[in-house]
Amino acid sequence: MKKITDSVSWVGKIDWELRKFHGDEYSTHRGSSYNSYLVQDKKTVLIDTVWAPFSKEFVETLDKVIELEEIDYIVANHAEIDHSGALPEILKKIPGTPVYCTANGVKSLKGHYHEDWNFQVVKTGDTLSLGAKELVFIEAPMLHWPDSMMCYLTNENILFSNDAFGQHYASEFLFNDLVDQNELYTEALKYYANILTPFSSLVVKKIEEVLSLGLPVNYICPSHGIIWRDNPAQIVQKYLEWAQSYKENRITLVYDTMWEGTRTLAEALARGIQRADPSVEVKLYNLAKTDKNDVIADVFRSKGILVGSPTINRGILTSIAGFLEELKGLGFKGKKAGAFGCYGWSGESLKLIVHGLKDCGFDLVGEGIRVLWRPDDVSLQAAEQFGEEFARAVQ
Repeated sequence: MKKITDSVSWVGKIDWELRKFHGDEYSTHRGSSYNSYLVQDKKTVLIDTVWAPFSKEFVETLDKVIELEEIDYIVANHAEIDHSGALPEILKKIPGTPVYCTANGVKSLKGHYHEDWNFQVVKTGDTLSLGAKELVFIEAPMLHWPDSMMCYLTNENILFSNDAFGQHYASEFLFNDLVDQNELYTEALKYYANILTPFSSLVVKKIEEVLSLGLPVNYICPSHGIIWRDNPAQIVQKYLEWAQSYKENRITLVYDTMWEGTRTLAEALARGIQRADPSVEVKLYNLAKTDKNDVIADVFRSKGILVGSPTINRGILTSIAGFLEELKGLGFKGKKAGAFGCYGWSGESLKLIVHGLKDCGFDLVGEGIRVLWRPDDVSLQAAEQFGEEFARAVQ
C-alpha cells in the first residue's frame, strides 16, 4: 500500500517482468503496473483491481491492509482483464458487494467471467456518497473500450482516469515528479500512439466535457504507470496536442529487405531527404529487426513516412504487410507517404504498398521508387532525387 492522500491509497501491483501486453501485440520494455485504489471514508470503495495472474496475491495483500468485509463498494472503471482480473477472487471473499460500472461494463464483465454479480449500473453524472466525499462517474466510451469510464473524488480532487493518461511504466516511485521525465513521456506518447490514436476525436470531446464541469484536479490516477500530481494538467494538454493530427519535423523510413537492395534504397532516400531539408530528423528502421510499437510511436511523431519491401511471391514481406494492417487500424491523420522496393521477377511490391498506404489514409507523394535487382548508381541517384522531392512535398 502507498498513500496518495490521508484517505486514498494505491493498492495495485508493479509488474517489473512484463515485456509484452495485449497478448503479444504491445511491447513493454519498462514493465508496467496495474493500479488499484482504495478510498476510505465513512464508506470504503475499491477502484479497479489487477491482472488475473496476480489476483490471489492482490487479495492476500489487500486483506493485510483492510478487513475485506469493510469494503462497501467496488468500482470497475473498465472490464478488460488487466483491470478486472482479481474481481472473481475478491468477490469469493466478499460476495454480494456492489460492483459499479457502465451498462456496457456489465456486458463485458459477464462475458469475461460468466458471473451475475451485484452490478450497479451508472452513467455520467451519477454519484456515490462515501461520507464526506462523493464519487462522480463519467462515462468514456471507446477510450478505449465501449465500457470505459472514469470517476472523480470530491474534496480530494482526484480523477481516476482509467486507461487515459497512463503509461506502461514500472517504477517504485508513485508520482510523476519523482521519475525520469524522458522515460515518462516516451512511454506516455508510445501508449497514446499505439492504443488511443484511433479514438483521438473522442479524446478531445471527452477532455472538453470533463473540463466543462469545472472540477479542480489535484491528482490524475490512471490504471497503468505513475500518478500525475505535479501540474497534472500537463498530460491533459499533451493529449489535446497528440489528438490533433500530431506531427513533428520528422520523416520515418520503414522497410524490410532480403538481399540488402531495399535497405540500400532506404539509405539513398534518406540522403536525398537530408540534402533537401537538413533540419528534418530522419529515422530508418528495418522492421524485421526493430520493435514495431516503437516504430509506430515514431510514425506518430512524423509528418511523412516511406515504406519499402522487395517483392516475394507476388507480394511483400510479412513484417511490412502486418505493419500496414496495424497502421490502417490506427488511422493516423495528416501525414504524407511514399513507397519503394526492389524486385527480381514480377515486381508487385510497390503497387501493393501504395495500395496499403492509401487504405491507411496517408496522402501519397509521387509513384515511388521501384528498382530491378540490386540498385546501381543510376538507381541510387533516382532514389536520392525522390527523397528530395518527398522532403519538399512534406514541408
